[in-house]
Amino acid sequence: MNTFKVSVQETSNNAIIKFELNQFITKHQSFEFNNIDEAKASPLAQQLFYLPFVKKVYISGNFVAVERYDIVEWNDVQDEVAKQIEAYLNDGGVVIEDSAVTKKVPVTVYAESTPNPAAMKFVTNKKIVTTLFEFTSIDEAKLSPLATELFHFPFVKNVFIDENYVSITKYDMAEWQDITIQIREFIKSYIENGKEVVLPNAAETLQKSTTQLDSHFETLDDTSKEIINILEEYVKPAVASDGGNIQFISYDKNTKNVSVMLQGACSGCPSSTYTLKSGIENMLKEMLPGKVKMVEAING
Repeated sequence: MNTFKVSVQETSNNAIIKFELNQFITKHQSFEFNNIDEAKASPLAQQLFYLPFVKKVYISGNFVAVERYDIVEWNDVQDEVAKQIEAYLNDGGVVIEDSAVTKKVPVTVYAESTPNPAAMKFVTNKKIVTTLFEFTSIDEAKLSPLATELFHFPFVKNVFIDENYVSITKYDMAEWQDITIQIREFIKSYIENGKEVVLPNAAETLQKSTTQLDSHFETLDDTSKEIINILEEYVKPAVASDGGNIQFISYDKNTKNVSVMLQGACSGCPSSTYTLKSGIENMLKEMLPGKVKMVEAING
C-alpha cells in the first residue's frame, strides 16, 4: 500500500491551513463540515473536531483544510495535526462514508490550443493528479485508467496528465475541429463520475513520488542540481502553460552538455528546437557561465 505523506500549506486566510497529501482521499468530491454533528459521515473530520481549536473541516481531492478558532496559533499546533492526519490514514482510517453528501462543485473542462498543432490541452477546475504522468501507448498506460480509456480513441497518440489538465497528442488521421468536443465531454464525464485518473501506487511505481524524487536529487552533482532548480523555476511554468514539460536527464561535466526530455505537447513540437536553442540553452549559459555548452533534447 502506498504510504500517505502530509505536508503543511499556508493559505491566504491565516485561520485556515491546508494539509496536503501525496495521493487522493476523495473521488474528485468536496465535503464541508461546520461541527462534529455534521461530520457523522466523515470519521476523519470527527477525529479532527475532537481538537478544541478546530472550527471547520473541508475535505477535497488530496487535501484536508482546517479552520481554527483564535484560542491557538497554527504555528503551535500544525505539525501535530499533520502527524495525526498522517497516522490516521496510514492506519487505514476512513475518510468519508458512502452516505456523505458532497459539497457540489460543478466540473468544468475547456480545450486550449498549444504551440504544437498536434496537441490540445484539456483543462479542468479540479486537481486530478499530484504529479505529472506521460503515456505513449496503451501498454504504458496500465497505471492510469483514464489514459487507458483515452487510448481507445483511435486518434490518440500520446496522453500527458498534470495537476489540473490532460494534454493529448493526436495522429494526423483526425482534425481537432472534429474531435475536441468529444474528448472534452469524455474527460468531464469521467471526472464527474469519480473514476480513478491514476492508480494510488502509480507515482511510486514510476519512481515519481516526492520522496523518491528528493532522494534522487540528493545523489546529483552540484551543477546538475543548479540546472534542475533553474528549469523548475524559470522553464517548467512556461512549458506547463503550453501543455507540456521538460525533464532533466543528465549533465556531462566533461563535454558540458545537458540532456533533457520533452514531454506532452512539447514532444515533437515544431517550435521546440527554437525554444531549446534560443531560450533554455542561452539561459543556462548565462546563469551558469562556463558550465554549459549545449542542450540536447529527446522526445518523450
